[in-house]
Amino acid sequence: MVRFSFTAVVAAISISSANAFAFNHPAGIAPSSTSLHATDRRTVLRNVLLVPAAVTVATSEPVYAIDSCPKGSKNCIRQTWNPPAGTSSSDLGSMLRDVLNQYPQEGQADVDGGGYKIVMDSLSESSGRAVSVEYRSAGTGNFAKFFNGGKPFVDDLVIEVEPDGSKVEFRSSSRVGDSDFGVNSKRLAYLGDLLKNKGWTGVGLSN
Repeated sequence: MVRFSFTAVVAAISISSANAFAFNHPAGIAPSSTSLHATDRRTVLRNVLLVPAAVTVATSEPVYAIDSCPKGSKNCIRQTWNPPAGTSSSDLGSMLRDVLNQYPQEGQADVDGGGYKIVMDSLSESSGRAVSVEYRSAGTGNFAKFFNGGKPFVDDLVIEVEPDGSKVEFRSSSRVGDSDFGVNSKRLAYLGDLLKNKGWTGVGLSN
């Protein structure tokens, strides 16, 4: 969704008027008091109607906000966690990587038995700091056999850091199925305990 910038539209009207004026009054020819003819006004109006595509501005939604989970979803969890006050950008990235790498490759609590891999990491960038991880089920259960062709289920964890570093958004979701049977919750609870030990606070941390 976009909104028009009033200032930009006014500026566009001025520019369009000036262009129409210059076109109908070449250098050296003085205009009369009725120099802006009806044709010129139609030209200006037509140009102004084309302006929105060039001067539209984004809404106030955060640039780095990750997608919300669908309403009523049973296979997606989104949470906001907060690093300790005063955590530097480099330390924040190190903490997140350390927590992710501490997650056992063999899984835990009967989830993620197929391991995981980090597929994207831009935590060291000056902006757009994020990390994405793929988790896989063992693929040996009846659900994988009957509903996924005997292949492991794949879940996605996306982590994005707010521009000022004060908040970190987590979104864990399953690619297949209407229900995750608690898989995403168990995953975030484990990661949350590791973060809590490092002084993090926020939604989703086990007590």
